[in-house]
Amino acid sequence: MVPTLEDVVRITGLRVDGQAVTGTTYTSYQEPVERLLGLEVRGERSSLVQRTVLQESLGVVSARRQMGEGQAEHMEQMTDDVRVAMAEEEGEAADRDLRRFLTLMIGKMILGTKGDPVGCRFLPLLEDLSSVGNYAWGAALLAHLFDSLGTSSREIGVAGFFPLLQVWAYYHLPSLGRGVARRRGAVPLLQRWRFCCDERSLRRQVTLIHDALDTVPFGHVQWTPYIGEDDATQPWVEQGRPYFGRDIWLHCFNTMIPLHHRLVARTLGLHQAVVEFPTRQRSWERPGRSFRGIHQLDDWERRGKEVVSEAASDEDYFRAYARKYGAQVYKGSRRSLDPEGRISSLEGILHSTIQQRDDLQAVVDQLRAELDRAQQMVGGASSSREDPGRSVLEGQLASAAARAEDALAQLREQEQELRTALARTTTLEAEMAELRLRPEAAEVARWRQEAEAAARWQQEAAEATRWRQEAEEAARLCAEAGDLCTQLGEERHRSDMLRSEMRGLERALALVGRSRSVTSRSGIPSGSVGHYLMGSSGRRRNEEEERRRCERAPEGSETGPRVMAPPSPRPPEGTGESG
Repeated sequence: MVPTLEDVVRITGLRVDGQAVTGTTYTSYQEPVERLLGLEVRGERSSLVQRTVLQESLGVVSARRQMGEGQAEHMEQMTDDVRVAMAEEEGEAADRDLRRFLTLMIGKMILGTKGDPVGCRFLPLLEDLSSVGNYAWGAALLAHLFDSLGTSSREIGVAGFFPLLQVWAYYHLPSLGRGVARRRGAVPLLQRWRFCCDERSLRRQVTLIHDALDTVPFGHVQWTPYIGEDDATQPWVEQGRPYFGRDIWLHCFNTMIPLHHRLVARTLGLHQAVVEFPTRQRSWERPGRSFRGIHQLDDWERRGKEVVSEAASDEDYFRAYARKYGAQVYKGSRRSLDPEGRISSLEGILHSTIQQRDDLQAVVDQLRAELDRAQQMVGGASSSREDPGRSVLEGQLASAAARAEDALAQLREQEQELRTALARTTTLEAEMAELRLRPEAAEVARWRQEAEAAARWQQEAAEATRWRQEAEEAARLCAEAGDLCTQLGEERHRSDMLRSEMRGLERALALVGRSRSVTSRSGIPSGSVGHYLMGSSGRRRNEEEERRRCERAPEGSETGPRVMAPPSPRPPEGTGESG
């Protein structure tokens, strides 16, 4: 689905035929703004004028929308104020104010920019006010809107006339319930609608709209919503009809946008043929966007190329679509997996049949109404004999109505068969999906077991690491214990030596005691014996110290080993003086 030139002309009333909105663009609009509008431009390379400056120049800067005032009433009041202000001026002043008003309306609504400033690229086209109405401003609006939609999902501020998309959705997707028709019969169609006021949060509203768009039934889409409109009250529709339903390039100055109706033939009420869209686009260009060229201007003057469809039904299109995109489209949570595209193909064919049935039902009702009207006009058999032409017309209407009813009955039978086939295919797909899931479930169980074994192995590895650390700690402790045992052995050896020395001293003391007793008996003074023993002990100590000093002193030092005089010989027994 895509908005078309017919949607633009019917909804907005803007002209879609005539000269393409194109021309020379400048890097700076300071000169034309000062000359044609009588305003100042701050930036030398700017193509924007402040909205408040334009409103102030028109005398409507204080025109604000009142509480409870509708958009139509507000625009009507502001237009009346502008007309009153412009009626007081004549000549060049009136032309200047008219250009200011057109700049405000075109730059803010038809070719709206992001933010508050108003673009004035179209200002050179307003120099000759008599030719302003010859341009296809509606086609420029659609081109500018298409070009602006490419950035709407990435930016907060967007450009373009979005009320066109709103009212277009009201007509083509009425099941969304986003708009309310308030003024029946008003033209252009934009004046009939008022959007529904929703007090829920923006995030909630967007979620609901997404859900509604994902689940909208195919039969609820109004492909041709303007059937039955009174075109006599809309002369702009008849003027733009030669541009309807054609592949054509839309012009908006340097921007060229292709309108490919052949890709959305259902928008024209035609059966959709299986087509492919070759995208041979340079990497630096935006998809579907081009710039002004001679062939695009020639294409507009030739009114493009008429779109025709040789497809007798939509079955081939839906089958091809299901084969190519079924696996990608039907993977969501709302629909079951359809890898082969069987369900989507049958759904598409069923919806196409339902649409054909509804269209044929409308034809049958119309034929029956015409037949009843003809019978009332004939007025019986006598009148039929008087006017054979009416009788023939009545017979033709009756025959056409009968053929349409037969075709309608066949479509209903085909619809029932398709519903049965769809239900059977859905059941088979569910069973096949279950069968496909069984080995997957066994695989999942095996993976779960392997995961559990891996977890056990990981736990055992952690325990082994802990044991290794404990073993290393035990080895370290054993080494420390060995060192301590060695130290303990050395200490024991020292204690044994000390103990042996103590025993020697004890024996020496015992000998000393015995010597004292013997001396006392033999008449030898005890002091002499003690002196001898002490001298002997001191001699041993002196020898031990001398040995240690010799081991520590280096060779050739003055403190080297010295020869110690031997002790004086002990006098032999019996030679001592007697007391």
